[in-house]
Amino acid sequence: MRHFLIDDDISSAELVQILDEADRMKKDRFSARPLAGPKSVAVIFEKQSTRTRVSFEVGIAELGGHPLIIDARMSQLGRGETIEDTAKVLSRFVEAIVIRTFGHDRVETLAANATVPVVNALTDLAHPCQTLADLMTIREHKGDLAGLTLTYVGDGNNVANSLLLGGALAGLHVRVAAPNGYRPDAATAERATAIAAKTGGSVMLTEDPLAAATGADVLYTDVWASMGQEDEAARRQQAFAAYTIDDRLVDAAQPDVMVLHCLPAHRGEEIAASVIDGPHSFVFDEAENRLHAQKALLAFLLEHA
Repeated sequence: MRHFLIDDDISSAELVQILDEADRMKKDRFSARPLAGPKSVAVIFEKQSTRTRVSFEVGIAELGGHPLIIDARMSQLGRGETIEDTAKVLSRFVEAIVIRTFGHDRVETLAANATVPVVNALTDLAHPCQTLADLMTIREHKGDLAGLTLTYVGDGNNVANSLLLGGALAGLHVRVAAPNGYRPDAATAERATAIAAKTGGSVMLTEDPLAAATGADVLYTDVWASMGQEDEAARRQQAFAAYTIDDRLVDAAQPDVMVLHCLPAHRGEEIAASVIDGPHSFVFDEAENRLHAQKALLAFLLEHA
């Protein structure tokens, strides 16, 4: 039984295998039908979603299956049923469980009690499905991933944590520029550093966004206040005022730099409108690739179930 709870639940070789399959599925969207029957996949939402819901719902259908979308507020989870019992019950009905939730301990507990593959569709710690799509997008336009420099600017959140781990697995040089107090999870950064030592990549944490952007092949950012942090928005705007991906940072990077953003974006805050809507932006390719990368991931996990 294989789960995908965090980026390094797969090896570097398996990452390449999944990305290769995602590329193939993008070229021929209906060629793989591991869920034909149709078999069902439960997709649980304890956080709001647009791209994650649509990409998983469409992707499961394209794999021949039935996406069972569960709004946690309208299920017994919303009335206090334990995640352990939920995992045991759903495992009797479906081929896999996908969950988008808050604490990472919830997805770990779900996986520990499930008898089918579990996929982390976002927790406060990590967003590994997003990083699969990011790496797929970079590889589409840059070729080999190993040796490229990816710079993330902004809040050291779940997206930053996953970019550190996934980037290290791919042999990228990952730089994260974040203000003091908003750096990525220390244990995750340490683990990414150990992985990078084996793959030829590297990890750099800094408070200087310009230094981090200089010579970068990819610039990446995310919103300054994630879901559940709305009451911190004003304080965060002040803390991140110097961490906008704007024309200054783009000019410091490589001439053919790619700009990525996991969306939704707040133009004029973490990214300038001229950048996200400009010639260096690949954010909508990146959004589309959530579909293909997640289909390939599900096919991989079902094969190993």
